[in-house]
Amino acid sequence: MSAEQTDVTYRNPILDADWSDPDVVRVGDDFYLTASSFGRAPGLPLLHSRDLVNWTLVGHALQHLEPAKEFAKPRHDCGVWAPSLRYHDDRFWIFWGDPDQGVFQVNAPEIRGPWTRPHLIKEGKGLIDPCPLWDDETGEAYLVHAWAKSRSGIKNRLTGHRMHPDGTELLDGGKVIVDGDRIPGWFTLEGPKLYQHDGWFWILAPAGGVETGWQGAFRSRGFFGPYEERIVLEQNDTDVNGPHQGGWVRTPSGEDWFLHFQQRGAYGRVVHLQPMRWGPDGWPVLGDDGAPVAVHRRPDLPPQPPAAPATDDDFPGGRYGRQWQWTANPKDGRATQHSGDGLRLICVRSADAHDLRTLPHVLTQRLPGTPCVVEVDLCLHSEEPGARAGLAVLGDAFGWIGLQRGADGTVRLVHRFAEAVAERERDAAHPREAPEGRARLRIEIGVGARCRFSCDVGDGLRPSGQVFAATPWRWVGALLGLFALAPAGPGHAGAATFTQFRIRPL
Repeated sequence: MSAEQTDVTYRNPILDADWSDPDVVRVGDDFYLTASSFGRAPGLPLLHSRDLVNWTLVGHALQHLEPAKEFAKPRHDCGVWAPSLRYHDDRFWIFWGDPDQGVFQVNAPEIRGPWTRPHLIKEGKGLIDPCPLWDDETGEAYLVHAWAKSRSGIKNRLTGHRMHPDGTELLDGGKVIVDGDRIPGWFTLEGPKLYQHDGWFWILAPAGGVETGWQGAFRSRGFFGPYEERIVLEQNDTDVNGPHQGGWVRTPSGEDWFLHFQQRGAYGRVVHLQPMRWGPDGWPVLGDDGAPVAVHRRPDLPPQPPAAPATDDDFPGGRYGRQWQWTANPKDGRATQHSGDGLRLICVRSADAHDLRTLPHVLTQRLPGTPCVVEVDLCLHSEEPGARAGLAVLGDAFGWIGLQRGADGTVRLVHRFAEAVAERERDAAHPREAPEGRARLRIEIGVGARCRFSCDVGDGLRPSGQVFAATPWRWVGALLGLFALAPAGPGHAGAATFTQFRIRPL
């Protein structure tokens, strides 16, 4: 057990990587969490815990984004926004908003599936952050959602609908049930989560923006309002900027807890766990009287061994672990080959090989939130001039180090980068020969996501280029990526094999 966790306490963040917009549900003694996955596939990650502190990744609810043609190329900040995870009628349900299409849902009898194909329950631009509620006493069902101004021209309000109990359609045109413009000082109200408690309808929703905002609570005796509001979690004098949207969950013993995210630049949105109680006036109290906690007593749940979502991968049988996602819908059979000696990526031909941000066949995982060293072994099996493969840090700006076949047949170590405003990459260091066509690639990621690249091509580990500061996209943290490419042209361009992918503390 790490120094930051003991048998008695835990330390935030409990998920120190980009698990954006988390929502949580308990079923029996098990807790499940999902998060935004934006334009990556598979989407809708599914995490499991028994103690709310230690989490493992058990699968994804969405194998491909739909419609498929819209996500054949990367749309890094689009796709699956802010899902809600619920358990009703012996099924798991996930609702999410695609800001360009509308509100979708999928459901399954078990957390590992099989999950249904996405069903569009309300079409429209700017419909985001939907959350359902089934009223077990009346048999009625409801849905609340927020708005993205970039698509709809509307923001800072929550709209409520009656929903068919089978979750397939909404039964009315909707009504604004909370208008943030009417609440002094409130702006960018979004991310609602809908509950019932103690005779009230409750909406837990953040406002004020992800960088410096706060978490609000709203209550009403009827779903359509009127609602009272209160700020229940804000930064105060802590270093947790903008404690933002998440979900409430109750343990079997009756303890209440709240999971939410904190925006951390290139690291994305990391997940915190806050104690929660109900005050004498009936309102929820989060954290330490409304301020985020850094260290706290563990939930009253059976002790569990330390666990975290997997990062390392030996690629057994040539297959990659569930921690990896493509930057767009995968093209079946186009990017990988099964192999007994590691991950074999085909050198996919592309006219856009000069810009990793535009390519759908980059295999990615989340950037760890603490200083670390990333290493992987690479072998390039391509005779195609211009074929290349490598290890990347990918965001609005990107940098990568790897191998490339030259026009003279020589394999060289190359290190390239592109600034956020650049349309194509350029050298970050002078190329040098890799005689065996093999390399051990390494990135040291220090404080502030500052990346130092190095490589061993048989002559010992040597540094390469200048320090590169990882950057996020607008809503997505920076990613680690593996890729294999070749210039546009006819025929098969060979492949590259990656082995022993490792991430360890720096």
